[in-house]
Amino acid sequence: MGDPDVLEMVQEEERISNIETEYIFGMNEQPLSSRETSFLIGEEPVFKKDEQSKDSIFFRDGIRQIDFVLSYVDDMKKEADFKANSEDGRTYFVKIHAPWEVLVTYAEVLGIKMPIQESDIPPAETFPFSYMLGPLKLPKNVRHPRPEYFTAQFTRHRQELFLIEDESSFFPSSSRNRIVYYILSRCPFGVEDGKKKFGIERLLTSNTYSSAYPLHDGQYWKPSEPPNPVNERYVLCQNWARFSYFYKEQPLDLVRNYFGEKIAMYFVFLGFYTEMLSFAAIVGLACFIYGLLSMDGNSSSTEICDPMIGGQIIMCPLCDLVCDYWRLNTTCLASKISYLFDNESTVFFAIFMGIWVTLFLEFWKQRQARMEYEWDLVDFEEEQQQLQLRPEFEAMCKHRKMNAVTKEMEPYMPLCSRLPWYFLSGATVTLWMALVIACMVAVIVYRLSVFATFASFMESEASLKHVKSFLTPQITTSLTGSCLNFIIILILNFFYEKISAWITKMEIPRTYQEYESSLTLKMFLFQFVNFYSSCFYVAFFKGKFVGYPGKYTYIFNVWRSEECDPGGCLIELTTQLTIIMTGKQIFGNIKEAIYPMVLNWWRRRKARTNSEKLYSRWEQDHDLETFGSLGLFYEYLETVIQFGFVTLFVASFPLAPLLALLNNIIEIRVDAWKLTTQYRRPVAAKAHSIGVWQDILYGMTVLSVATNAFIVAFTSDIIPRLVYYYAYSKDATEPMKGYVNDSLSTFLIADFPNHTAPWEKRDFTTCRYRDYRYPPDHEQKYFHNMQYWHVLAAKMTFIIVMEHVVFLVKFLLAWMIPDVPKDVLDRIKREKLMTIKILHDFELNKLKENLRINSSELAKQVIIQENKVQLAKSAV
Repeated sequence: MGDPDVLEMVQEEERISNIETEYIFGMNEQPLSSRETSFLIGEEPVFKKDEQSKDSIFFRDGIRQIDFVLSYVDDMKKEADFKANSEDGRTYFVKIHAPWEVLVTYAEVLGIKMPIQESDIPPAETFPFSYMLGPLKLPKNVRHPRPEYFTAQFTRHRQELFLIEDESSFFPSSSRNRIVYYILSRCPFGVEDGKKKFGIERLLTSNTYSSAYPLHDGQYWKPSEPPNPVNERYVLCQNWARFSYFYKEQPLDLVRNYFGEKIAMYFVFLGFYTEMLSFAAIVGLACFIYGLLSMDGNSSSTEICDPMIGGQIIMCPLCDLVCDYWRLNTTCLASKISYLFDNESTVFFAIFMGIWVTLFLEFWKQRQARMEYEWDLVDFEEEQQQLQLRPEFEAMCKHRKMNAVTKEMEPYMPLCSRLPWYFLSGATVTLWMALVIACMVAVIVYRLSVFATFASFMESEASLKHVKSFLTPQITTSLTGSCLNFIIILILNFFYEKISAWITKMEIPRTYQEYESSLTLKMFLFQFVNFYSSCFYVAFFKGKFVGYPGKYTYIFNVWRSEECDPGGCLIELTTQLTIIMTGKQIFGNIKEAIYPMVLNWWRRRKARTNSEKLYSRWEQDHDLETFGSLGLFYEYLETVIQFGFVTLFVASFPLAPLLALLNNIIEIRVDAWKLTTQYRRPVAAKAHSIGVWQDILYGMTVLSVATNAFIVAFTSDIIPRLVYYYAYSKDATEPMKGYVNDSLSTFLIADFPNHTAPWEKRDFTTCRYRDYRYPPDHEQKYFHNMQYWHVLAAKMTFIIVMEHVVFLVKFLLAWMIPDVPKDVLDRIKREKLMTIKILHDFELNKLKENLRINSSELAKQVIIQENKVQLAKSAV
């Protein structure tokens, strides 16, 4: 006994279900054997195994293509005959072929569109300077591997209408594996406790089968040899998955043909997002360069660094007892770096990004509409596999009710049965988000606890004298705290991914779409809090509720609230954002590239036995990592979280779009490389959009306008400087002269409570702190002065004006830019018109032919009757 034979589907539609049950799954969840899969049409020809190519995707006859593979492990069979089935002698493979009758039946069921006539619509006009983009283009046969066709939903009763030159290659391999998986996911295989058991997913869960996957069409490092078809995997690897092609466009049509529309749509989105990031990156880089060039002319940094100004200003201690007084010029370097990201261009860039996100979403709608037309998804409603009932749901349901749309009885689960799981789900998500907040508070406590240690250590160590000029206790604490926070984020994320997937399954969602939506909500809410909570804290809470010397605010009545650097909290927000964003991107790319590669190497190492056995195409794919049904979900989630970093806090870090751009250029190639080389081929699926992620992106764009307005107003130092420039400056020639001194209030050291004042006595009587309060000799000492209220009013005014301006521009742009481009609308109308005409002509010709046949038959019958009458008369 050798390899299990091909599983042939039956020709008659009414017999498909029975044969699927008997010959795909067996009757008692038993793995297939050669006897169970011997339903063949004819006999297989004699085949010499040593002459078979390792890359063959055909059965022994070289004609029937292997559309799907099921594998199972059997430790009980040890005879030598069985060991020939695989390298390890334990794994057995069931190869599935869908014959023409099955393909045409289910192509009609799934509403697959197929070509009926080559399109006569001319290609879209290119813009005048498109020739300059020549180096970025791929060869035409790679960009558009097939001509453009008018298409119609396939109908087996109209097969003559479609351009069928060769039945074996008419349906692309992605459509074939999609059809087979559709059948496998619905096949019943047994009954347990009166309930029907069905679906390949359930068999995989019960370990009856270890895996189910379609085959790659060959090796990725070399083209296939005849009679195998053109190796699209090799073409993709050469023109898409190579890092040296990072500047090239993506072969999206080829990706769609090979992996299906759902995966291809993700790469369309990622590519478009990367293109749009290039504009934001250029503007952000220009703002950074402006800050770099104008840094030396910044009067605030000049005053802070001046020994006669900043060197003479004694600042109040940053912690109780152990922290000493310090001079303002020790933060010279920090103030210069802060100015790089906190200057006049910050306001411009915040407004620009508010408009950019609107353009991004509006142009994405247009790109999406264009892809819907080009990929025959215009009339696509929702993927049937997404809207179909999940086998787990049907297995758990004991009730049935009438579907209002189909008027058929369907499995139904009452709300009371699901309610406990919904409560558990909500409680778990809330608990984990609370855990994130608790961890963030723990990091804050860490910073407060170790700040004094860093301060006293750096003060006492003479060897750190030169280091103190650029590595102050504030910066050291902020850096270590951000790194610790990033590590905690990764740990929490790892555990929550497992828990959220388990809880979502326990909710027993009705359809695959409900399952993905539920999981998306849980994962996004958690990751939003996990990745952004520390940035929100630094941007909107740190240093805002500190109090003043002698009356500080305390966390848990123990730790004094954190203060911002005299240069402002913006530099700390920039540090936090840079570490988390860059760390996440580097960690994610390393994990995506190395993790599957190491697993595949280890799996191959365990499987190979140095024997002369054939290491076949299905065995090679079996040893690859599984992409999984949620593989694309995590890719989208990663991109959306990055989008949040780029938009929500971009006013504090103009280089964020540039970092995201560089990461995405690598990300596209890493994702392409791992899909073509390290993962089994995913089952093809359709999708006409990015789904719920588009709504999430829209929500984040609205929120980003508010966050950036608040960052400019409350975290940046722009507004206080403008208020001083226009209202409080006393020098007409140098309006910003004296700003640093004006922004610092005075405190009488004698007013320090005993438990907060430093131990050592000093020869000065006052110290300074960052706030707008009356001095000690004022009758309202330490109360906020009038300048504080002027600055606060200016901040609130700026927020209102900026939000209204940006939202007005957003709504105008959204109104002016149509969701579907005019040329695409014209093409859609033209194609619909031509499709109706072609169908009409086909039906008309068919009717004429039938009438002609019926007329000739009627004439024959009349002649026969007349001849009979004549014969009867002559006989008489």
